[in-house]
Amino acid sequence: MARLRVHNFALSVDGYGAGPDQTLESPMGTGGGGLHGWVFATATFGRMTGAGGGSTGADDDRMQAGIRGIGATIMGRNMFGPVRGPWPDLEWQGWWGPEPPYGHPVFVRTHHPRPALTMGATTFHFTAEPAEVVLARAFAAADGADVRLGGGVATVREYLRLGLVDLLHLTVSPILLGSGESLFAGLGPLPGYAVTSSVGSGAVHHVTLERTAAEA
Repeated sequence: MARLRVHNFALSVDGYGAGPDQTLESPMGTGGGGLHGWVFATATFGRMTGAGGGSTGADDDRMQAGIRGIGATIMGRNMFGPVRGPWPDLEWQGWWGPEPPYGHPVFVRTHHPRPALTMGATTFHFTAEPAEVVLARAFAAADGADVRLGGGVATVREYLRLGLVDLLHLTVSPILLGSGESLFAGLGPLPGYAVTSSVGSGAVHHVTLERTAAEA
């Protein structure tokens, strides 16, 4: 059965997935850039960007796991770009350049839909539909493969609150942000989830939670 998976979701030690004051120049907010430094050192990132090089090991293994078996992605508008409110124009086309790294349908949740955008092998669909409806559309588009849930924090938190996330892989970086966007704010306990893996790489600590069979 197809699953909704979260991979490589970066958190600070104090539970923040982004710092305060996110801007185009600082998309992860003040201090938030330190959450993802480990990604750039992996061999998978080197292949994805064409830069080559990079290391293998625990971090790279988990980068690869986040790619395998994925047929569609859901993300929040903040992950697509820094523009807020109604789109002033359609000039902004994401952070990734002309060939985004997805290669499958991507559903961008926003209060301000815009026409679908195709770039290379990736088509972005902008929708204001409820979370459950978007997930159903993503599963249909994935055609039997799993769906990956990207950021930002509010998007992942909503799907967790609804009990729709089957796998939650967190990367905890050894930094303190003090404020920003907290993943677990207001969620309370997460019944029905169990920690299935906990591995330190030297750069970050990887923690994976999965829904138990009783709740799935």
